Amino acid sequence: MKHFNRLIHLIEDSLLIGLLMAMILLSCSEIVLRNVFDGGIIWVDPLLRVLVLWAGLIGATVASRDNKHIRIDLISRLFSKRVHLVIQIFVGLFTAFVCGVIGWHGARWVQQDYADGLTAFQGLPSWLLEIIIPIAFGLIAVRYLMHSLCWFGMLLHYDEEPDKCSL
Repeated sequence: MKHFNRLIHLIEDSLLIGLLMAMILLSCSEIVLRNVFDGGIIWVDPLLRVLVLWAGLIGATVASRDNKHIRIDLISRLFSKRVHLVIQIFVGLFTAFVCGVIGWHGARWVQQDYADGLTAFQGLPSWLLEIIIPIAFGLIAVRYLMHSLCWFGMLLHYDEEPDKCSL
């Protein structure tokens, strides 16, 4: 299981680095082409929008590894560690549920665009650009389900802090 997690982490990190490099290179080249040569590549702007979506969602999957998403944590300091673990379990399960629903409907959307043969720009199929939505939200759902199980185990054994569950 650890080898599989390492492989997923390597794929996520590599994709994120590659996407950021591609976004920087495409943006810089478009600036040069527009300012120096009074031209540009027509499909770069829509491609950059898609790359931002991909980078954002892959960044969210990376943040979900160690439960490092943005959260509002105003009252958890008022509770004991056991109560905080119980809250974490419910929040993790709710997050997994919501991400699972989004991933499910994202997969239905991608499947429908695939069946309809829709294209985005330059003849690229729409489903290929949208596939990150069900993949990312599905992975986040699985991770938060695993976090919740880890927190439940910690509640039973009560030996660690709630943020020690990393995947």
